[in-house]
Amino acid sequence: MNDNLAPRALIIGGSLGGLLAATTLRAIGWRVDVFERSPHALDSRGGGLVLQPDVLHAFHFAGLRLPDTLGVESGDRIFLDPMGNVVQRGWQPQTQTSWNMLYGVMRDAVPDECVHAGETLVRMEQAGGQVRAHFASGRVETGDLLVGADGARSTVRAQLLPDFHPSYAGYVAWRGLVPEEALDPRDRALLDGVFAFQHGAGHMLLEYSVPGQDGDTAPGRRRWNWVWFRKVDEGRLPALLTDRDGKPHAFSLPPGALPDAPAALLRADADAMLAPPFRALVHRTAEPFIQAILDLAVPRMAFGRIVLLGDAAFVPRPHTAGGAAKAAANALALAQSLQRIDLPIEQRLRTWEVLQLRGGRTMTDWGRRMGNQIMGMDGQEDS
Repeated sequence: MNDNLAPRALIIGGSLGGLLAATTLRAIGWRVDVFERSPHALDSRGGGLVLQPDVLHAFHFAGLRLPDTLGVESGDRIFLDPMGNVVQRGWQPQTQTSWNMLYGVMRDAVPDECVHAGETLVRMEQAGGQVRAHFASGRVETGDLLVGADGARSTVRAQLLPDFHPSYAGYVAWRGLVPEEALDPRDRALLDGVFAFQHGAGHMLLEYSVPGQDGDTAPGRRRWNWVWFRKVDEGRLPALLTDRDGKPHAFSLPPGALPDAPAALLRADADAMLAPPFRALVHRTAEPFIQAILDLAVPRMAFGRIVLLGDAAFVPRPHTAGGAAKAAANALALAQSLQRIDLPIEQRLRTWEVLQLRGGRTMTDWGRRMGNQIMGMDGQEDS
C-alpha cells in the first residue's frame, strides 16, 4: 500500500494505551501519529505490573521485537503477619514486569517522527469520513480515525461524554520501587520468587520483583515493587495530592513529587503497621508515589470515527491486574476490526464496541467487588 494512500489514525495519548494502538494499527498498514500532552519523556513513570496474555497477544500481532524476557517470574503467593511470619502459602505462578519495560519496547517500535510531545487536544470535529483535531499549540491535524487513549483524565471523553468522569473509590495506593541490592539478605531470601501480601484492617500491602531500571532480570539486578492500599477520606485527598511545589494534582503524584512531611508520615505508619520486610521496603524507597483508586465505566466507546480506548473508557481497580491488559485487548481488537474491508469503518467500529463494552464492564465490576472486600468496604454501593 502506498503510504500516502494508507488510512491515518490520530492517537491522543502517548502512554501504554496510545502506543498499543499505534503499534497494532501500524501492523495493518495504517499511518499513525501519537499526540502526548506532556512535553517530557514518559519513560521514568509507573511501577510494576503483572504481565497478562492480552499484552503478549498485542505485541505478537504488532510484530514487536521482544527482549529475551519481559519480566520476572514468581511461584508461591505468601501472606505475612505483622511480625513477618508466613501464615499462608499457595502456588500461583505468574510473570511480573514494569511499566518502563513495556513502554520502552513499544516506543522503540514507533518512529520518532510519529510521536509529538507537548500537544494538548482542545477540540475535535468529524465530517465526510474525516476527523479533525485542534491542539492548544495551534496545530490542526486530519485523519480517518481518532483514538482517545489519553487515560482517566481523557480530554477526548470529556468532549464526547461530559457527564462521565472518574469517581474516587475511598482509598489510595502508595507505591515504590527498591533496587534489589538495597534489601537485607534475609529479606531478599524471604521475598525472592514469591508474590507477597500483608492484609490488615483497612489496608493491604503487596510486593513482587520486576526488571531493573535497564530491563535486567538477573538476580541482584532486579527491583522490588510494592503497593500499599490504604483508606483515605475524600476530604483529605486534595492535600495529599499536592506536590512539593504546592501544585495540586487530580489523581496521583509521580515519583519525586511527594513533600517531605507526608513521606515521613508514610514511613512512620510503616513502622507501626507493617511486617519487617515490608517496613524495610518503604524506608528504602527513595521516591514513593501515590495514586488515588478510581472507578470509571462509560456507556459508549465508538462515536462515528472517534473511539475511546483503555483507561479513557474503563478504569479497573488495580486488584484485577488488568489495566494494561484491557488496553491491549482494546487495541488488538480495534486493529483486527479495521482489517475488514467489507463494511464501512463506522460499522466496523460499532461492532468492535460491543465486545469491548462487555469486557470493560465485567472487569470494572469485578475490580469494585474485590477492592471493596479487601478494604472492608462491602457495604458500599458500586458507583
